[in-house]
Amino acid sequence: MPKRLKLEPHQTPSELSKLYRQASDPIERTRYQIIWLLATGRETEDVADVTGYCRNSIYRLVRRYNQLGAKGLKDKRHQYPGTPPLLSVVEQAQLLQTLQAPPADGGLWNSRKVAEWMGNLLDRPISVQMGWDYLRSLEFRLRIPRPEHDLADLEVQEAWKKTANAS
Repeated sequence: MPKRLKLEPHQTPSELSKLYRQASDPIERTRYQIIWLLATGRETEDVADVTGYCRNSIYRLVRRYNQLGAKGLKDKRHQYPGTPPLLSVVEQAQLLQTLQAPPADGGLWNSRKVAEWMGNLLDRPISVQMGWDYLRSLEFRLRIPRPEHDLADLEVQEAWKKTANAS
């Protein structure tokens, strides 16, 4: 017979059931469900089958619940917004303004040139992919005209367009 996990009496099973039913975040809801099922006397294997969590995850969750109570079941991933953007809003506006003019070496703006510009601004190397990401985030698109053949006869092309449309 499997060993039952010992839960500290932070909340009664009915309080845990209420917390489980009121939780809006799906991760927190599942964590409350696990603790609630264990508090009602269910075995760890049954709880693992019902919730889809492995035994080790359930053991870690019980350990955290025993130490911190219900606040140990909160999903804290929502509190961390991630890394701040590489360029501030002012620097992004400066980049957008710079993109309106042709680059210093001529040609068209591309991800490599944007990465070099950002590297000069930030005084550190920037990857070409990051240059591409900023081009995309600023919704900047390369507008390259279609190439024309050097020997093309414009009068013959116009005459062909007129006769092609008439048919």
